[in-house]
Amino acid sequence: MPQQSKLSAATVTVTITPADRAADPYFYVPFDVPAGTSRIDVTMAYPKAEDCVIDLGAFDPRVTDYPSTEGFRGWSGGARDRFFIALDDATPGYVHGEIPPGRWQVVLGLYKVPERGATVTLTIALDDAPRPLAPQPVRLRPVRIGAGWYRGDLHCHTWHSDAKGSPELLHAAAKQAGLDFLAVADHNTTTQRRYFHQHSSPDLVFVRAMEVTTAEGHANVFGVDDWIDFRMTRPSDAHTLARMVHERGGLLSVNHDKPPIPWAYDLPVIDCMEVWQANWFNWNWSSLERYQQRLASGLRISAIGSSDYHQPDRLMPEGPFVLARPTTVLWLPELSEDAVLAAMKAGRGYVTESPTGPHLAIGIAGHPMGSSVPGRTVTAEAEVNGAAGDRLVWLDATGVVHEETVASDFWKSEYSGTPSRFLRTEIVAEASRQRLIADFTSELGDKPLPWGITPADVKTRPLRRALSNPIYIDG
Repeated sequence: MPQQSKLSAATVTVTITPADRAADPYFYVPFDVPAGTSRIDVTMAYPKAEDCVIDLGAFDPRVTDYPSTEGFRGWSGGARDRFFIALDDATPGYVHGEIPPGRWQVVLGLYKVPERGATVTLTIALDDAPRPLAPQPVRLRPVRIGAGWYRGDLHCHTWHSDAKGSPELLHAAAKQAGLDFLAVADHNTTTQRRYFHQHSSPDLVFVRAMEVTTAEGHANVFGVDDWIDFRMTRPSDAHTLARMVHERGGLLSVNHDKPPIPWAYDLPVIDCMEVWQANWFNWNWSSLERYQQRLASGLRISAIGSSDYHQPDRLMPEGPFVLARPTTVLWLPELSEDAVLAAMKAGRGYVTESPTGPHLAIGIAGHPMGSSVPGRTVTAEAEVNGAAGDRLVWLDATGVVHEETVASDFWKSEYSGTPSRFLRTEIVAEASRQRLIADFTSELGDKPLPWGITPADVKTRPLRRALSNPIYIDG
């Protein structure tokens, strides 16, 4: 690293109160940066505790009030207490590059502020040592020729937000899982692309993503190169979020709409919904119920599933709690980011428990999942592989309309009826249930049940193995 020639160093102390959080969950501490600065270092100290959590980030002079399209220079949430930004490099989660002179701001996210308040001390150091100006990463656009079913995970994290593992380790985990595509959605930042833009290939296509993370709900943005402002403070800001995403040609998905962080904003126009996040017993019956209610109300939203895997600092073996549990499987004319995004929006796929989980596809008179079909009385076909002895459940807007046992590992079935609004299917574990629960409890070892679930949940909750996207009925 070049020798630092320190321009200035300053210490700023602020006291945060619950009234500050009530007024605005983001608290700004300005500081001035002179021309010629080549590196900024910021360190934060505060009495971190269960009831006191302060997030950390930075904006440069171009930032505006919400919603801003410029000026973002980094976010680490509660995962870090320091960062640097330089012409040639930056802390993961922060944007390297030109350092415009003017008034910068450290932004503090007031996630948890105790009644007694909290004193936050910021140490800000500037230097002007000579450094090269490193370019931003260039996105590759790989394509794998050939139509078929492709497997991926649409929500995971690296050390560019709150995971301990590097992008290289997550890349290795995706290859180990046999995935075809992967969306790395670090919290409120896009800097993971310093690695993933350059390493996307026909073997493993990386899909641009960012998780908009707030105390009132999380949402994934897909297919947008720009940073999207996450500083939502009102329920109606969700509509602003959707507008920003769609104006840029991206997709918006509500994430893990279930305890402990359900979606508490207005529901904007969304393209997808993460109906299954992490292991099934992680309250996914709750998000699936919300999805069913939204479909029944007449909304047309594609179902996706994702692991929300936070890559550890080592490569873990395959198991029920790692990447691609569950897996989203899409029918694509080719493997490319554009094809993945189009299939996500259209609902051309299903969610299954793992990369080797059951296959589930339905169609009506040649119309695939995500299609709209005319008429009232329909005959639908289902193709199910790898779920012999389990139960196939057909649902419409009124709930379950038919159930049957999957007779073999390569099995086809038909359902005829007059479904209301849509028709979709689920594979519910029956013959496989005890094996899956044994895998789950064995992986836990001596640890207690996670996520606040109870032994009764494990014993009695229906265990889904796969979920299809709907086919919509226009009659």
